[in-house]
Amino acid sequence: MTPSYLVGLIGAGIGTSLSPALHEREAHHHGLRYLYRLVDLAGLGLGPESAGELVRAARRLGFDGLNITHPCKQTVIAHLDELSVDAATLGAVNTVTFEGERAIGHNTDWIGFAESFARGLPDAATRRVVQLGAGGAGAATAHALLTLGADHLTVADLDPSRARGLADALVARFGPGRASTVPLPPPLPPQPDPHGQQPDPSGPPVTRGPQRGGAGEPGERGEPADGRELAELLRAADGLVHATPTGMARHPGLPLPAGLLHPGLWVADIVYRPLDTELLRTARALGCRTLDGGGMVVFQAAHAFRLFTGAEPDTERMLAHLTTLVTS
Repeated sequence: MTPSYLVGLIGAGIGTSLSPALHEREAHHHGLRYLYRLVDLAGLGLGPESAGELVRAARRLGFDGLNITHPCKQTVIAHLDELSVDAATLGAVNTVTFEGERAIGHNTDWIGFAESFARGLPDAATRRVVQLGAGGAGAATAHALLTLGADHLTVADLDPSRARGLADALVARFGPGRASTVPLPPPLPPQPDPHGQQPDPSGPPVTRGPQRGGAGEPGERGEPADGRELAELLRAADGLVHATPTGMARHPGLPLPAGLLHPGLWVADIVYRPLDTELLRTARALGCRTLDGGGMVVFQAAHAFRLFTGAEPDTERMLAHLTTLVTS
C-alpha cells in the first residue's frame, strides 16, 4: 500500500506560498501520496493566538505534520507538548510533528538559512553583519550566522525590546560581544514600477511614529529612530540580512533607505515570494552580491519533509522545482 501523508501550513497571507507544490512534487518522486494544505489565518479571520487551537484541530483531523510561518512561529510554542533542541534554543517553531497525542515543535529555518548561505555566498566575509528583523525567522538567521562564524551581529527591529531579547539570547549562547542592537526606522513605501504600474496598495501603512527601546537603548525616551546609527554600522559592515515581511507580495517596499547600501556589502533576503525583491534589485544595481530567499525555503522544506516522511529529499531537485515554480 502506498504511504500517504496529510500536511499543512499555518500562517497569515500565505495564499501564494510555494510550499504545497515543493512538498508534493518531491513526494511524487518518492512514490508517496502527499497532500499539503494551507491554513490561512487571514482568510479565516483569526489572529496568531489561534495557532495552538489550529494545531490541536489538525492533530485530531489526522494531519501528519504542519509547517508554521509568520506570525505564529513563537505564539504556537505554548501549545506544544515538546520542543526539539533547536526549537527550544531559538524560541521559534516552523515545523510540528505528531507522535500519538503529542505535538512536537522543530526549527528547520536556521539550518535552511545556513545551508543556503554556505551555498550561495560561500566566501562572504562575516566579521560584522547587520540583521533587520528579530522575529521567529530572524532568530533562526541570527543563530545560523553566528554558528557559521560571524564575529559580530547587530540586530535591528521595529520593536527594540524584541531586538534586545534576541541579542541577549545570542550573547548567552555564543559569548560576550557577539551581538548587539540598533534602532530600525519604519520601512519605506514601495516605489512606483518603472513600467508605470502603481505599487500594491495592500501593503501596510508607513508611519514615522516614535519607538521605545529598553533601558540604555536609543529611543528609550520615545524619540524616532532616524537611521543614523544604522547607516554608520552599515558603512563598516560586511553584510546585511533582511528577515522582516517587508518586500513580500502583500508587503512591498524597501526595509531601509537605498542610500544605506554600498557595493562592499553583501545582501541576503529571506523573502522568496517574490524571489527577486525590491531590496535585492536595488542592491544588485549598486554592485552588491546578493542571496535570495529561495535557498532557505528549499533547504528548510527539505528538512521538514524528512521529519514528516522519513524519506531523504533531493535538495538539488527541489531547487530546480522552485525555479520552475517562480518562473511559471
